[in-house]
Amino acid sequence: MLPSKLFFDNFFDDLDTPKKLDKMMKCDIYEKDGLYNIEMDLPGFKKENINLDYKDGYLKVSAKNVVEENEDKKYIRRERSVSECTRDFYVGDIDESSIKASFKDGILTISVPKEEDKKDEIKHISID
Repeated sequence: MLPSKLFFDNFFDDLDTPKKLDKMMKCDIYEKDGLYNIEMDLPGFKKENINLDYKDGYLKVSAKNVVEENEDKKYIRRERSVSECTRDFYVGDIDESSIKASFKDGILTISVPKEEDKKDEIKHISID
């Protein structure tokens, strides 16, 4: 006896796929020892496909995941494909060489120094 078509369709159907898409690049941000630390989930991505850029006070994290094509397989359903994601963080005017990052077990960890508080300097103007 063959499984019913209803079971077969449900087996390959993933009703919460849209919910999964909004969970890409979820992160935790915390402060410790004068640094802001970002821990970002990037499961399935390779280190060489993750970029970290700093420009005009913004730290940009981008990642691209490519699933290799295999002509020997006859796919019934193909959900894994090219995926790209980007996320920006405003970190202020800092020295980009002080930003540190590592990637292990699908988690990107970024340490960013806190922007130094610029004290408003009061300048005395003489009256003629």
